[in-house]
Amino acid sequence: MADPAAELQRQLQLLAEQFRQRLQRDLPELSAQAEALGKAANEAARQPLLLAIRQQLHKLAGSAGTFGFAALGEQARRLEQQGGAWLYAGQCDGSQLPAFIADLQRLSALAGNAGPGGSSEPLALAFENRRTPLDQRIAILEEDPVQGQSVELTLQNFGYQARWYASAAELSARLAQQDVDALIIDSDHSAAPELLAGRTSQSGLPLLVISSSNDFASQLRAVRAGAVGFLCKPLNLPSLENALQRLFSLQQGQPYRVLIVDDDLELANRYALVLRQHHMHVQVCHEPSTVLEYMARFAPEVLLLDVQMPDCEGPELAQIIRFNDDWLRVPIIYLSAETDLSRQMQALLRAGDDFVTKPISDNALITSVFSRAQRARQLSNALARDSLTGLLKHADIKEQVSYEVARAIRSRRPTSVVMLDIDHFKQVNDQHGHPIGDNVIRALANLLRQRLRKIDSLGRYGGEEFLAVLPDCSGEQAQKVIEEIRQHFTRLTFQAGQQQFHCSFSAGVVQSNGEQSAGELLHLADQALYAAKHGGRNQVRLAV
Repeated sequence: MADPAAELQRQLQLLAEQFRQRLQRDLPELSAQAEALGKAANEAARQPLLLAIRQQLHKLAGSAGTFGFAALGEQARRLEQQGGAWLYAGQCDGSQLPAFIADLQRLSALAGNAGPGGSSEPLALAFENRRTPLDQRIAILEEDPVQGQSVELTLQNFGYQARWYASAAELSARLAQQDVDALIIDSDHSAAPELLAGRTSQSGLPLLVISSSNDFASQLRAVRAGAVGFLCKPLNLPSLENALQRLFSLQQGQPYRVLIVDDDLELANRYALVLRQHHMHVQVCHEPSTVLEYMARFAPEVLLLDVQMPDCEGPELAQIIRFNDDWLRVPIIYLSAETDLSRQMQALLRAGDDFVTKPISDNALITSVFSRAQRARQLSNALARDSLTGLLKHADIKEQVSYEVARAIRSRRPTSVVMLDIDHFKQVNDQHGHPIGDNVIRALANLLRQRLRKIDSLGRYGGEEFLAVLPDCSGEQAQKVIEEIRQHFTRLTFQAGQQQFHCSFSAGVVQSNGEQSAGELLHLADQALYAAKHGGRNQVRLAV
């Protein structure tokens, strides 16, 4: 198998060679344009030539440094700014024009001074861990054996490979093996201060801190130790699992979708290559007039947009994109060699979210795109999904059932629909309060999400009721899976003040026969659920 790092370097070198070949074509053309500029009889003849020269210089200023030609890029930027000032004024400065033309014709000499390109050390970002949920390995440091065993057992029931350690030395030996995906430390442990002090916000292993104190100083110490979660005692175990779920959902999500719009072919392809190495799905568009087609087909989560392009400038294109309400949430990052701050602000005011000046290092590009994509997805999920559970909402899960049933009919493959309902949930709310009831709902949602497959769809159907659709799954297989989840759910311990309690759920399962509609399957699943409840609850019934 090819070494990914070596393959990346090979492709980067190929793009760099293509850029060198482009210079061999473009620089003589630029020199010829400079000569024509010097021979132009009047200002009316000079202005179109100056515009073409400035567009060429703008491309060079943005891309040359990325491919290792730093001196060429810096000189192109200086000349671009000078030419831009003359275009803005409507006339060239006759006293400076000969020197300007001479500098243009000397650019070819700088093309031989190539240094290293924009590659840099790889970043360790939050999506680097690609293990499946059931493989996530959690190490727990806790002196209280009751608490430690309780956390260990609860996380195991949720599907994690959790291991509790009372000894800091044993934990350190485990961490030295580098086979842990997340670390939970009770800050009240006698060894915790030393362990936390030795960590920083740059430490790679995700950390959750448990503390008996919820004050500002305790949370600040946790942040400085690199904590990504902070929970206060008495520990709410479903809340702890929910924090882990949020952490790992970032790592297990689909690749971020990024659309690059730039008329500089080699530079855009280089950006795409670098981003694809960091869990991003990238498409490149070189023609602004086709961007709307890309937006509709690809649905990008981030748009990288060049400012100066032929026929349509970046801010103009951004405004067209913002006409569509569906794309208002897509962050637009301008990538341009433009250094004039006022022009950058004007572009952002028209439409845009960030402005990055070319040339940009690989790490800066990755960080900028990743942070924007992460926030965009979180916002999209917050708006499109149930706020309590993060699952699909009622209408969306019904739509997904319709889609999967139609696909099952076409493929003649089995699909199962499952309806679940938490038993005696009203009593939970009445006895312990709605916040505790919310914890129970969230815990079941997380357990279902952990145990079901990625191809399965899951939604909150209403209140304490859930709906799932399992494609390519028979009714018997679905019943077995849901039964295992039911058993794990009944073993979860919930905390309400000093009182602990357990919950259960009932479920109805139906398999499509290739003829029923989605509505008919939902009705049959609901009938099976009704039979489970009236048969004593805490069971899974298969529709017959």
